[in-house]
Amino acid sequence: MPTSAPGSRRCRQPRDRADRRAPRVWRGRPDGGFTLIELLIVIAIVGLSVGVVALSLRDGQAARLDEEAVRLAALFEMARAESRASGAPVRWAPVTLAVDAGAQFRFVGLPASQPLPQQWLDPQTRAEVVGAPAVVLGPEAILPAQRVVLRLGAKRVDIGSDGLAPFAPLAAVTAAP
Repeated sequence: MPTSAPGSRRCRQPRDRADRRAPRVWRGRPDGGFTLIELLIVIAIVGLSVGVVALSLRDGQAARLDEEAVRLAALFEMARAESRASGAPVRWAPVTLAVDAGAQFRFVGLPASQPLPQQWLDPQTRAEVVGAPAVVLGPEAILPAQRVVLRLGAKRVDIGSDGLAPFAPLAAVTAAP
């Protein structure tokens, strides 16, 4: 009967010649450590993984500006639908003067019962209407082509419509010139 004392394990002897000729299965290093090559391969794999993850992460400023662009396009479409339903023209303009301390942009012509947001998600966001003082949102079904440039720090994105299509970001976020 085997015990747990050292040296009490019985060695199994092969029963026939076929067992003696079978190749031995590698069971790792006797001291249980890793070789230098194995460690270098693991470090290389971890480094490559970290590099891929770092490249796939978006710039925080670009992500915030993209979110602002999608939000503004949705606000434009809501105001455009309200203008068509009420028959009253609606304009959107960024607030450039410090007349209204809380507002950063304004929808003019919407009824008071339908207030839309007047502030950016990020207070550093700036907007500029290209070629006009304001964006005209209706009530006509066909509007002139319009474009708004949003800037946040060194990033920029354009939002626009050709007059028939809904407002949407026109291109990916790019560095401002």
